[in-house]
Amino acid sequence: EGGREKFVLMFPVSVLHQMSSHAEPEVLLEKVGRAGVITMNRPKVLNALNLTMIRQIYPQLKKWESDNETDIVIIKGAGDKAFCAGGDIRAVTEAGKVGDSLAQDFFREEYILNNAIGSYRKPYIALIDGITMGGGVGLSVHGRFRVATEKTLFAMPETAIGLFPDVGGGYFLPRLQGKLGLFLALTGFRLKGRDVQRAGVATHFVESKKVPCALSVQLLLFSVSCPNSVRLFSASSVEGIVKNLKTDGSEFAKKQTETLSKMSPTSLKITLKQLQAGASLSLQDVLVMEYRLSQACMRGYDFYEGVRAVLVDKDQNPKWNPSTLEEVSDQMVEQCFSSLGEKDLTL
Repeated sequence: EGGREKFVLMFPVSVLHQMSSHAEPEVLLEKVGRAGVITMNRPKVLNALNLTMIRQIYPQLKKWESDNETDIVIIKGAGDKAFCAGGDIRAVTEAGKVGDSLAQDFFREEYILNNAIGSYRKPYIALIDGITMGGGVGLSVHGRFRVATEKTLFAMPETAIGLFPDVGGGYFLPRLQGKLGLFLALTGFRLKGRDVQRAGVATHFVESKKVPCALSVQLLLFSVSCPNSVRLFSASSVEGIVKNLKTDGSEFAKKQTETLSKMSPTSLKITLKQLQAGASLSLQDVLVMEYRLSQACMRGYDFYEGVRAVLVDKDQNPKWNPSTLEEVSDQMVEQCFSSLGEKDLTL
């Protein structure tokens, strides 16, 4: 026993890491009958999406789209915890700090992939069985079918890290019932299980043990009315929403007021304007807008501070700048939406 331990310790840590990480590809692409199957294969990091994975998925999707031998595409996550818990945001912030092009490339190529999914000519089925957040939402919600299970946990938690609900959030969130999308966007509220379908984020609900056979079964989509409390989000400014919540004073309202007080004030204002604008834009135009916003966040302060507080140091105590909603002027928000000229996203 002791000898074996010593043998392992003789390897430099980096070599051991390479040995383990090279063994498993990060994305599995396979044909099962007439279905193309994509499996995000990083279960240890909840299948977080990185640029390497995007660069494998996109060309394969395009190939299957024009291939007569492929009728449908299915995308799923490895392991039993997550579909995809989001983009590899830490790598993006590290790149942004040193001016590395990953800060542009990641968002640009991710959004191009989101657009390809949104305009896919064949049935695209996302099995969102487990945690589905951020970048994972972008890989699923724009496709024709999204199958939730009792293990599904959906959220767009970006305002907590000084970002905004991107990957086409400006398109699908304002199209949910009432003000539900704005509520989810500002608070990062987590929807679980069957509620993911009731909200309209998923098109179908299946028990996870039945997922393998459910793909051939037609399930009825039913809709349930939105909680009445979400109406409090119908003000035209973030300050107005906070005022509504404070006036209401219910338990729900108190909880949401507390949640919003922890979010980046800049992110909240950008997000509200993003969803207001996105309500009447095509997915492509939304992604162009969101790419501008992503680059504004990379130039700003809050995104780095949010990632530090939530993902790196994990002290959950970000010091936002500006630190209050009142200090975030309309002009500051407007600037985030301005054109990048020849650096704009082209689809």
